[in-house]
Amino acid sequence: MKINIHDVAKKSGLSVVTVSRVLNGSPSVREHNRQKVLDAVKELGYRPNAAARSLSSGRTGIIGVILTTLQDSMFDTVVQRLNEELAMQGYFLAVAVVGNMSEDDSHYLIQEDRVDGLVLLSPVEEDAFIVEMKRRGIPYVLIDNQKPDNDAWSVTIDNYTGGQTAARHLLELGHTSIAHLCGSERFRSTRERRTGFLDELQRAGIEPFELVLGEYDVEFGYETARGWIEENRLPTAVFAGDDHIALGVINALSEAGLRVPDDVSVIGYDDQTLASKLRPHLTTIRQPADGIAHSAAHMLLSRIGGAQRSMQQKLQPTLIVRDTTDQPRKGTPT
Repeated sequence: MKINIHDVAKKSGLSVVTVSRVLNGSPSVREHNRQKVLDAVKELGYRPNAAARSLSSGRTGIIGVILTTLQDSMFDTVVQRLNEELAMQGYFLAVAVVGNMSEDDSHYLIQEDRVDGLVLLSPVEEDAFIVEMKRRGIPYVLIDNQKPDNDAWSVTIDNYTGGQTAARHLLELGHTSIAHLCGSERFRSTRERRTGFLDELQRAGIEPFELVLGEYDVEFGYETARGWIEENRLPTAVFAGDDHIALGVINALSEAGLRVPDDVSVIGYDDQTLASKLRPHLTTIRQPADGIAHSAAHMLLSRIGGAQRSMQQKLQPTLIVRDTTDQPRKGTPT
């Protein structure tokens, strides 16, 4: 038997009107009731009739997501969770990968009547997009945007605290010779993680072994660690700007016959899928992909439903201790 809105209302213990408001993204529903409806929708497997809703509301039933890469398991998880959240509200997700957003501010998803709303995931240059979306009246939400001035309608991560947490973990293990391999300076997250890391070291009265600026890729981590090895100088610990950089560091150390964490401890950032697949398993700072998607979906649906007051949410990262960090080996300069 086909599930309908009355079944959802009965299951949630709420009125059909309340269920309808939740499914249409109305901001007037209390969070507790909204969650009861979403739980009932998921349990019953209810899917609103997108075609009927489009005809009655004049909407497309489509939400667009624009991002710069799919070669990132954290981004992939965010997109998957967004799809699940929005599907429960009867929306389809249209995903577009744009290599350089600053050169493509007239992307087809921003044309009139293409989508009911847009999510920009880690845009490198968001200003032109925001101007165009505002001009066309398209509701939008930014995830991991680069400019604090654009934080209205955004979901961000407290990367400053993430950098602090990574540094504090290594300091508490007894390390005092700690390097940080940063990602690209284009990203706000790079700067925030570095600042948090440096502030935590400064509080401990410690200077970093080295700060190296590069790209968020395996090659950067590998080449940097290989250079240290060739110069016969190594830190006892490395805070890598992301898990891919960490993988490169570990590869170079293993190739040289050095052991992680016995000779050098390594901590990454993001908790990419590879972090739990590496041997040894990678200690890292986890970004809350599920929370990012949930917050972004709720925020965008509220905006589509007519919310006027801007929203912004900053989520906290989490330290995930695995096998690549430990106390410095006795006899090793810390």
